[in-house]
Amino acid sequence: MLVASSRDYGVHLVGPVAADPSWQAREGTGYAQSAFTIDWEAHAATCPHGKQSRKWQPDRDVTGQEVIQIRFAKKDCQACPVRPACTRAKTEPRTITVRTQTYYEALQAARHDQTTAAFKTQYATRAGIESTLSQGVRAFDLRRSRYIGLAKTHLQHIVIAVGINLKRVMAWGTHPQPTKPYISPFAALVSSG
Repeated sequence: MLVASSRDYGVHLVGPVAADPSWQAREGTGYAQSAFTIDWEAHAATCPHGKQSRKWQPDRDVTGQEVIQIRFAKKDCQACPVRPACTRAKTEPRTITVRTQTYYEALQAARHDQTTAAFKTQYATRAGIESTLSQGVRAFDLRRSRYIGLAKTHLQHIVIAVGINLKRVMAWGTHPQPTKPYISPFAALVSSG
């Protein structure tokens, strides 16, 4: 979606992407995919210790997406002093599976971006719209269009938006907000300790 939305519609998606699911990335003690340098033109990858891959094979994953299987030489991996941080295989060398170049680079860029303060600030606005959409779906049947045609459906959405705003104004007027935020006893214990 990151690539298709940008390519087809010129829309930059803002949202978290899944982290690298490998044990190396999860534990933070091994060499995850991001530690390998990929040379797309030469169809080769280089490990953090300078060894080049021996096999570059296009394939498809279980969902049908195009991937590339990259395999290193058995002799290089067996003699490597940091083998336990790279692979848990008993005798087989390290293999990594990556998406094709466009998708791989978009995923790596998104993973990097979501660690920045600018991303967190931009993404924080989503919390407000998520609660608004949730209220629209639960209280105003937002997912269902009662009318046929874009003009009438658009009018329905406007009326629902007005209804949500009126309900929030009424709730704000009848239920005044507490002057100081509630702190649970556990949170108070943690902050005082």
